[in-house]
Amino acid sequence: MGKVYNMTKNNMTSLFITSTGPGAEDLITPRAIRAINASSDLVAYGLYLDLLGSVCAGKTRHELPLGKEIERARLALDLAASGKVTALLSSGDIGIYAMATLVFELLDRQLQGKENHPEWLDVEIEVIPGISAMQAGASAVGAMLGHDFCTISLSDLLTPWETIQKRVHSAGEGDFVVSFYNPVSKKRDWQLDQACQILRGYRPAETPVLVGRQLSRDDEQIVITTLAEMTPEFVKEQVDMFTLVSVGNSESRCIYNHALQKEWVYTPRGYRKKL
Repeated sequence: MGKVYNMTKNNMTSLFITSTGPGAEDLITPRAIRAINASSDLVAYGLYLDLLGSVCAGKTRHELPLGKEIERARLALDLAASGKVTALLSSGDIGIYAMATLVFELLDRQLQGKENHPEWLDVEIEVIPGISAMQAGASAVGAMLGHDFCTISLSDLLTPWETIQKRVHSAGEGDFVVSFYNPVSKKRDWQLDQACQILRGYRPAETPVLVGRQLSRDDEQIVITTLAEMTPEFVKEQVDMFTLVSVGNSESRCIYNHALQKEWVYTPRGYRKKL
C-alpha cells in the first residue's frame, strides 16, 4: 500500500511557490494574493512583479532576469531558510514549465548529498496553483480543451529535439488537442513549423488553431486560424515567446455566430450521441 499523507496546511509556511496566472489581475487566485500578502520577500522575473502592480507594495523585491531560473530558486530557498517568509512567483501555473520543479530538484539534490544546504530541509513549502496560459486561451475562444489534451514545450534548451519530436508524434497519433509552450524565440524559429508538419500527418488541414499572445493582458492578441495556414511566414509575423499555440484534435470545430459576429472554437466530448 502507498503511504497516506496528511496534507493539512499548517501556519509555518516560509516559502510560497506561487502562481500568478496569465496576466490579468482578476485571474490571480485569492490564495495567491494571501501568500503574497503574508510574505516579506518576493522573488521573480521582474515583469511578473510589474504585472502584479500594487499587490507588491511594501515588499522586498528580488528580481533576476530570464536565464537565471536556478539562481531564483536558490535565492528563494536561502531567504526562506534565513527566516524570511518568501514568495517565489511565476506567471501562469508555477508547476507547469516554471519554477516549482527547480525548487524540488534542488531539495532532491540536497537529500542526495549533492548540495551543502541542510537548512533548506527545514523550509516549510506551500505550492499554490494558478490559471495557465492554455486555460486562458481556451476560454477566450470557447471550449477548445473540452476533451483530452496535452501540453508540449518546443524549447530544446533542456530537452533534446528528438524527444520533443517523439512527443508531438505521440500526441498526433493519440489525437490530443495540443498546446505548445515556448513555441519560438530569437534563436529558435523552426521548431513550431516542424511540429505543425508532424500534426498535419494525423489530422485535417482545416483543424482549428488558436494563436494567443499576451493572453489576458492589456495587449492581448488572439488569432483563430487553421493547421494548413500555420506557414513559416505566418509564424514569423504572429508568434513569439509570449505566445501560446493550441492545435485542435481531429474533431475540434470552429463555429461563427453571425448575429454577434463572434467566432468560437470547441472540442466535442461525445455528447452528440445523446442529443
